[in-house]
Amino acid sequence: MFNAKDYEMSLAAACEGVELRDASVLVTGATGMIGSFLVEALARMNETAGAKLEIFAAGRSGAGIAGRFGALAEKPYFHYVPYDATQPVRLDFTADFAVHAATSAHPLAYATDPVGTMQANLFGTARLLEVLRGQGSGRFLMLSTGETYGENPDLPDGFVETDHGWIDPMLPRACYPESKRAAETLCASYAAQYGVDVLVARLCHVYGPTFTPTNSRADAQFIRKALAGEDIVMKSTGSQVRSFCYVADAVNALLTLLARGAGGQAYNVANRASVASIREYAETLADIAGVKVVFDLPPEVERAGYTKVTRAVLNPAKLESLGWRARFDLRQGLEATYRCCSGE
Repeated sequence: MFNAKDYEMSLAAACEGVELRDASVLVTGATGMIGSFLVEALARMNETAGAKLEIFAAGRSGAGIAGRFGALAEKPYFHYVPYDATQPVRLDFTADFAVHAATSAHPLAYATDPVGTMQANLFGTARLLEVLRGQGSGRFLMLSTGETYGENPDLPDGFVETDHGWIDPMLPRACYPESKRAAETLCASYAAQYGVDVLVARLCHVYGPTFTPTNSRADAQFIRKALAGEDIVMKSTGSQVRSFCYVADAVNALLTLLARGAGGQAYNVANRASVASIREYAETLADIAGVKVVFDLPPEVERAGYTKVTRAVLNPAKLESLGWRARFDLRQGLEATYRCCSGE
């Protein structure tokens, strides 16, 4: 359960400056960190602004959907859609907007199931694109990743959407960025060949109170430790530099893209005020929670899922040109996360 007051403030920030009305919105990965927050932001638009949105939350389990959303799942505008990214997709409604947020975006999945990770990313995207093609309308927004840029440390201002770096395709850890790269190309191909209205959001490292129990990313592990009042365990020197983004800002970016993004384009989703090393992230969170940062080497299976990229900074200028702005710097976002989860 979240601290209601602080969580509501984050949801309000996610909806600020964006208007969607009288539309059906499909969200895959609806119980994930970003998908669940997006669903709740859409519901808030209904409750506070009379947006009249029909929300279709897609996931593997109806019980999981009900458990995550509680009373919201009983609202007349809320609909559960059975969905598995590895299986054919059938919809009995027309989606005005489809947000594809289903993915295994955490290192343990990359290390233990690289084949499943690739198949879900690529085949799941293909099946949804085919549905949109078949219905003849609708805007498709695929959540991709800044990892598609790979490694290129010679870009001090961060990657823009036309930049490229290198990825070694023979490393199993490349299962995630390479399958997302292929899925992006598939989106572009459906736009060119069939006229499907597609958008791609290249997300940086998104964090927030909606992290899932299975999320094995370092930032999620840090938050679990901080909430338990335990020292944060660093399993590297933490020198890698990343763009971070609080989930409310990320969801506000996705809503902005649905409303105002140019079709057939990719957009970086990142916060200029949240570029930090992993160690700086951990130390900021530790200061907020009143704990310490300690260091320990990870086991081999866990280390296999880590990215080799040393600097992953995204330039959000293209997104900002649509009127989007981040509202939480790194400390503010981590404070909001901690308050939402701890009740403080």
